[in-house]
Amino acid sequence: MQKIKTFLWFDKQAEEAVAHYTSIFGDSRVVTVARYGEAGPGEPGSVMTIEFELAGQRFVALNGGPEFTFSEAISLSVDCESQDEVDRYWAALTEGGEEGPCGWLKDKYGLSWQINPRILGELLSDPDRAKADRVMQAMLGMKRIDIQGLKDAYEAG
Repeated sequence: MQKIKTFLWFDKQAEEAVAHYTSIFGDSRVVTVARYGEAGPGEPGSVMTIEFELAGQRFVALNGGPEFTFSEAISLSVDCESQDEVDRYWAALTEGGEEGPCGWLKDKYGLSWQINPRILGELLSDPDRAKADRVMQAMLGMKRIDIQGLKDAYEAG
């Protein structure tokens, strides 16, 4: 059992968001659904929390009301093996949302994500600082990360 789970506060779209997220990521499922009872504070019978898994990682979504919203201070980072994977997640998660810089985006629920190819970390941590700096400069000019653009920057010079 996973000891620490990410808890996501939605106004009233938890069920919709979970359905959206589980449709995007493989190895995903709804684990449990808890509903509000007569004691409230939500409408009796409406979804209170949904525990779910995305790619084997557990989360809990709450329909908690409009008091709190997401910010970029926390994001979910997706480690991608290929450009196709980057492109697929980027397209699915920006639909109805907005693109941000350097592989960051906000989905249609306001949750921030980072869609990063694994090679990005490898190139940025290269001991040759000139190569790593060129990769950083290339990344800073991107929204959706372009792996070939990173490789070209790494090899330039």
